[in-house]
Amino acid sequence: MAQDRVEAVERALTVLEVFDSSQEAFALAELAEATGFYKSTLLRLLGSLARFDYVQRGEDGRWRLGGSPMRLARRHAPSQQLAVRVQPWLDRLAAETGETAALLALHPGEVECRLAALPATPLRHDLRPGSRWPVAQDADPRPVLPGGAMTCLALSVTTGEAPLWLSLSGPAGRLAPEAAHEALARARDALSGSLAGEKETPR
Repeated sequence: MAQDRVEAVERALTVLEVFDSSQEAFALAELAEATGFYKSTLLRLLGSLARFDYVQRGEDGRWRLGGSPMRLARRHAPSQQLAVRVQPWLDRLAAETGETAALLALHPGEVECRLAALPATPLRHDLRPGSRWPVAQDADPRPVLPGGAMTCLALSVTTGEAPLWLSLSGPAGRLAPEAAHEALARARDALSGSLAGEKETPR
């Protein structure tokens, strides 16, 4: 019904709908073309969306989805269950290795960070849920990390949405790939049973 509509809200949602695309980031001109809004209107809408972290503006001036859509998506029942099972293991990996631990989802053409745990050190890979990057090679979720390194291990159990990977990342040379792989393998083996239905948590 017309009286139930709020034009400013509908305009903001129209902007967000543009990001439901294989394209990761958009210039202001591209958003204007996709929505039909003036650039001045778009800047006001994007400013409000950015304050609540629905969108983020990169150093290149292009706009990307922020962390809030992913945060809200995790309220969905399957994602909530995944977080309950996986997050304790990520916290444990980060504490034991001193590196950033994450759960990655491999989508066509891009990788998405679903969950993350940061170590208690200022020199770290500052990876956050909702972060996305293009796939460098087929079935390889690792991003380009200048001065850094990431070790990944695929989970044998998935949620049916996308292949899932566990990862450890940080400054290059601080954590040997062999040690990172062993730590990830222990978590993977435990999580394989947990995600299949066993309520196993780290002790």
